Amino acid sequence: MVDVSVYTLGIWLVHPGRENDFVQAWRDLARKTKEDFPNAKAVLMHDRDVKNRFISTGPWDSLEQIEQWRDSALFKQSVEAMKDMLEHFEARTLDEAASIGWDAADM
Repeated sequence: MVDVSVYTLGIWLVHPGRENDFVQAWRDLARKTKEDFPNAKAVLMHDRDVKNRFISTGPWDSLEQIEQWRDSALFKQSVEAMKDMLEHFEARTLDEAASIGWDAADM
């Protein structure tokens, strides 16, 4: 079992009215990512207060794996295809500082 300590975070600000299109495009990216990275896990969350803001996050096996994914044609082409749906996109890489309530193996 891999000790998860590195995560990706995406902050997506979608043009109003394009939310459903964006969710479908994100699902497609996630599904294709899973084909290339079978251990990949991710969640897309919808901000209740800012209706066109979405947050995606997920654990990765290593920093190298994240770099490989972000350098891939799949990631670059998918984000490019979403461009007309987005007002803003911010990608971050995060190290775990603390956790409570779950074991990384459960993720």
